[in-house]
Amino acid sequence: MPTTNEAVDAIVRHLGFDPARAKAVARSLTEDGALPAGAPGRSPELDPHHVVDLVLGCAVDAPLRAIAPAVGHYRAMLPGGVNLDTAPETVVRNAGDALDVWAAIAIHGDGDVLRRDVIEIVANWGEIAIHTGTAVRRFVPAGTLATHWRDAGHRRSVAINGAALVDALRELFPEKK
Repeated sequence: MPTTNEAVDAIVRHLGFDPARAKAVARSLTEDGALPAGAPGRSPELDPHHVVDLVLGCAVDAPLRAIAPAVGHYRAMLPGGVNLDTAPETVVRNAGDALDVWAAIAIHGDGDVLRRDVIEIVANWGEIAIHTGTAVRRFVPAGTLATHWRDAGHRRSVAINGAALVDALRELFPEKK
């Protein structure tokens, strides 16, 4: 399991986030309990969902004091804005689940199929869009129309290259043979 510092270094190197901002985001998420804090004399060890949280925290446009709530908000977004409380358990319930599954495939499955994907985090209105070769899966707050422009101005977003994220995750979580 990678440490927080190793995860920060990998996402900075592969995804191109600002190193100082990435370290500050990791510190903020750790202070808010979203990332494990470790113990005296022992570095914290991260799981893949923690790395996803760190990537989201670096991608959202929020002040450091609001990073953890913003990550929680983005993780809770629903596919197409539809409430899936009564849907079967096999249905991906929110953006956090979808990104965690994406990360699991990148680490344990055929990550090469994900290399052409783009994960877009929209800053000026809450949305995560996962662009694949054939479709776009949009995750938005409940009751929001996912296919409508929701602001009078321009769209500000961070696009995360699938190949870069796959490489970062595989570096952090190498498969043991």
